[in-house]
Amino acid sequence: MEEAPATVFSAKHDLSGGGRAIDFVALDAPTPLPVRRKTGLPEFDRALGGGLVPGSAVLMGGDPGIGKSTLLLQTAASIARGGGNVVYISGEEAAGQVRLRAERLGLADASIKLASATSVRDILTTLGSMESPDLLVIDSIQTMHSDQIEGAPGTVSQVRGCALELIRYAKSSDCALVLVGHVTKDGNIAGPRVMEHMVDVVMSFEGERSHQYRVLRALKNRFGAVDEIGVFAMEGQGLAEVSNPSSLFLSGRDEPLAGSAVFPALEGTRPVLVEIQALIVRLQSGATPRRAVVGWDNGRLAMLLAVLEARCGLNFSSAEVYLNVAGGYRLTDPAADLAVAAALVSALSDRALPRRSVWFGEVSLAGEIRPVAHANLRLRESAKLGFDSAAGPTNGAGKEGKGDFPDYRPMSSLLNLVDRVVGSS
Repeated sequence: MEEAPATVFSAKHDLSGGGRAIDFVALDAPTPLPVRRKTGLPEFDRALGGGLVPGSAVLMGGDPGIGKSTLLLQTAASIARGGGNVVYISGEEAAGQVRLRAERLGLADASIKLASATSVRDILTTLGSMESPDLLVIDSIQTMHSDQIEGAPGTVSQVRGCALELIRYAKSSDCALVLVGHVTKDGNIAGPRVMEHMVDVVMSFEGERSHQYRVLRALKNRFGAVDEIGVFAMEGQGLAEVSNPSSLFLSGRDEPLAGSAVFPALEGTRPVLVEIQALIVRLQSGATPRRAVVGWDNGRLAMLLAVLEARCGLNFSSAEVYLNVAGGYRLTDPAADLAVAAALVSALSDRALPRRSVWFGEVSLAGEIRPVAHANLRLRESAKLGFDSAAGPTNGAGKEGKGDFPDYRPMSSLLNLVDRVVGSS
């Protein structure tokens, strides 16, 4: 193969020589592996995959006022009280404002090294003159700036450059770094997308400020499972952990109501029982019926209504349909199809579903009930919370699941669902 002719550009930018040789390491090299550090908040540890990994970089995003700074201040205080060396840098608040929050949360006695700064050069110079911390919190990366980069704080070049320098420090010093990130109106982390590739863990702190609960979700995790969640409740003394999230999303009433179905959702490895509510309103005029959805995909509802009409002969075209996932929870699990269909059929026929029953399964365009992942895990959690009846795919419960649920009703199509709901009294 002929060598490409040399040009002025290739001669100036030739990178094939003059560098330093790198060292290679075998996968089974006898090198001590990093030990995770527990944060003192089991729900945070669960979302991280077991704790903070030394030298890792975590990017946490969330809406304004959702509780990101509160969660990280509680985490920093917990690690500091356990003997860890913690540095908390706030670029958005003065040190006095952070101390006020710490006093309100009862964390003022924690030995956290607190500072208010926005210059990455000043921060790295200070960190280089002291013992490297176990945890470094930067709140937030959009407020940081470098005097080596043109542009105001928050611009693409500034955010990328500052994040790169801070991550490089974390890797070289075995310091766990947590960066707080602003989000856009669409809920995505503001700034360059490459920042999410640079870090090891991307977390989203979700929830409605009008609701009590908060969900910490791992969107990317090089050291653990993706889509694992931790659940918190916002209280007067800060964020409290919720060990049984299902209690937040179930109504707790004894008597079943028409249009209500319970679905065992799966978030990572954690089953969470949520209540799906449907309301059908018949229209007398020729007005276009409305479809309103809260907590579920609008397109998925339209598809499910079309399948119920085409395959089961039910008439939703002349009725308004309202669907709500109780508690402000957002469902993305495709196994929710059967529970939504059960709630719709129950509301249309004005007949309540069987008491203490759960429903799960994916619905195809042919009206078939398709199997879903981790059916036995969903059933075990449902049985633990007192549910004794379940409906799902024909092969949805193995021997273990059927042992927990003697009343498991396998369904092969939506016609089985309609027969069970409409045929019940």
